[in-house]
Amino acid sequence: MDRTRIAVLLGGRSSEHSISCISGRSIVAALEAMDGRGTPYEVSVVGIARDGRWVQDADRGLGILTQGGPLPEVAVDAPAADLAACLAVDAVFPVLHGPWGEDGSVQGLLETLAVPYVGSGVLSSAVSMDKGFMKQALVDAGLRVGPYRVITDRQWRADPVAVVGDLAPLGLPVFVKPARAGSSLGIVKVSDARLLAEAIESARKHDPRIVVEAAVVGAREIECGVLVDSEGIPRASRCAEIIVSARHEFYDFEAKYLDDSATLVVPAELPEPLEREVQRLAVAAFDALACDGLARVDFFVTGDEAIVNEVNTMPGFTDISMYPRMWGASGVDYPELVDRLVKDALRKGTGLH
Repeated sequence: MDRTRIAVLLGGRSSEHSISCISGRSIVAALEAMDGRGTPYEVSVVGIARDGRWVQDADRGLGILTQGGPLPEVAVDAPAADLAACLAVDAVFPVLHGPWGEDGSVQGLLETLAVPYVGSGVLSSAVSMDKGFMKQALVDAGLRVGPYRVITDRQWRADPVAVVGDLAPLGLPVFVKPARAGSSLGIVKVSDARLLAEAIESARKHDPRIVVEAAVVGAREIECGVLVDSEGIPRASRCAEIIVSARHEFYDFEAKYLDDSATLVVPAELPEPLEREVQRLAVAAFDALACDGLARVDFFVTGDEAIVNEVNTMPGFTDISMYPRMWGASGVDYPELVDRLVKDALRKGTGLH
């Protein structure tokens, strides 16, 4: 029986390295499970170590992963990969989160090599990765986002006092975020203007480019998944809600991955007209950023109004992550979801679309 050759690309140089490893491990299991559903895959695993080395073990499996702490990572002593050999496949599932992977860089490499891959292309990956450019693109498309400011490295180094002063119209509290990081890494909630400079310096450890967002007080955190169908048309999933316990001020890294302080309600308890509107806006945001394959769109909802917060072109992808859970509530289980994404990659191929 002919098998479609799929390389799952995981790890990466970003601070979301371990989350990528967790997602990749789940995707490998899902692809292997498709054997029993009549869609056989030949699955290989390619890792990118934290120092940027591409690695692959002799069995082309998950043997490159190690777990010395609570989260896995690509082993430092994993054998180097022959790039041409490990990408001699029918398609790649680049389950990379953050810079140097989710931001268009790996997508550009795969385009150059004419290797089909899951997810958005170079431009949409790059724009969606940068929260500042992403929000501007959404505004230009007529979508509502919350008040925000972008702080460049040059601005901060030239006059940090003036930069902090320019944030006053946002009010308090605000969220200080690295512009090109995910998984809530480096985010600081600031309720005292005297602490803004310290928060900015903390976020700059992850990215010299910063986004500061006004808090949307009293809002519900609602998410919606987008997935293209067999004809390349984006469809929206049922919505979900994140409810964070009082132990955390917001949905930070620890609440997401290291404890059980957040409740994920799938599907969200929304009036049907409001859920339809969020779904419509999710697809509109997907189209505004020229996304492809998949995305998770995050919203703040107050009353019957929704504003777009972020668009994630490669969301967390374990079988208990929000994106797969939303599609599970929409009738698409985890293996089928992974299978659909791979088939979409094969359908669209590479090149200009």
